[in-house]
Amino acid sequence: MKICVYGAGAIGGYMGAQLARAGADVSFVARGPHLAAMQANGVRLQIDGQEHTVKVRCTNNPAELGPQDYVIIALKAHSVPGVVDLIAPLLGPDTAVVTAVNGLPYWYFYNHGGELAGTTLQSIDPGGKQWKVLGPERAIGCVLLPAAEIAEPGVIKHVYGKKFPIGEPSGEVTPRLQAFHDIMAAADMEAPMRNNIRDEIWLKLWGNLCFNPISALTGATLDVLTSDPGTRALSKSMMLEAKAIGDKIGVNFRVDVEKRINGAGAVGAHKTSMLMDCEAGRPMEIDPLMTVVQEIGRLVHVETPMLDAVLALIKLREGVNQGTAVAQPPTETQKAA
Repeated sequence: MKICVYGAGAIGGYMGAQLARAGADVSFVARGPHLAAMQANGVRLQIDGQEHTVKVRCTNNPAELGPQDYVIIALKAHSVPGVVDLIAPLLGPDTAVVTAVNGLPYWYFYNHGGELAGTTLQSIDPGGKQWKVLGPERAIGCVLLPAAEIAEPGVIKHVYGKKFPIGEPSGEVTPRLQAFHDIMAAADMEAPMRNNIRDEIWLKLWGNLCFNPISALTGATLDVLTSDPGTRALSKSMMLEAKAIGDKIGVNFRVDVEKRINGAGAVGAHKTSMLMDCEAGRPMEIDPLMTVVQEIGRLVHVETPMLDAVLALIKLREGVNQGTAVAQPPTETQKAA
């Protein structure tokens, strides 16, 4: 089984190293010092108190690798639109694309069955390029529940969790889904097959869309922002707006909002990925976690005032970080006021 992990950072590297240890023919697409270290020394995976060195083919040129059975896209979600053409050489007639990304994936409304069936989402898939090049029919959804980190270039440390719920957009258990489940199990990772993977995607997104930007704006860890009365109330308001949207498009929220917030708080003094990216001056996963929810809200006529306000703030925060925030000339309305 040929599996390419496109974006072999912390989570992608952990998945790929475990799959290689289970006997899959794994290749990594990566870049920078992390790529150089893996090419020189193999992938060093620290897990369960042990370190394993795993030899896999590593490159920054996916065209070298040829068509795969599975391509696991494990990039930060906002990076995916920019690499679609680079992924294309990895795709053969039967290649499955496993979207191991945060937020809503490009294929979300494929085989959806609702009134938005077939809709492409511009905030995450500008011009529908992923839909056209990668193809929604190739997609297998995958929700990232574990945590891992790059301890140093070439060294991946597994922090916690081994569960990656997976599912077809149609809800079917197909041979390719079963085969991916089986190789994940052989690699000591849980990949429960869900008949509605969208519910799993939303359950994670439901917290990410508020906890991530609020943490990036305030610097607070999850335990603090979920216990502070003000930020807890703001999180709840944003989540209820998102639930109203989810209800309109058939999402089943199997826990209530208070339980979801409490679950995040129980993680403890954890920095969200958006906070870490903000502190490092890196681009943040804003569109896949927030703008896309706003976009769907507009499509189903649900207002999102709290989400809109926090989205405006975090986009400006990113603009300041990236040096792209500039003062705009006043509009005619502003002049009149």
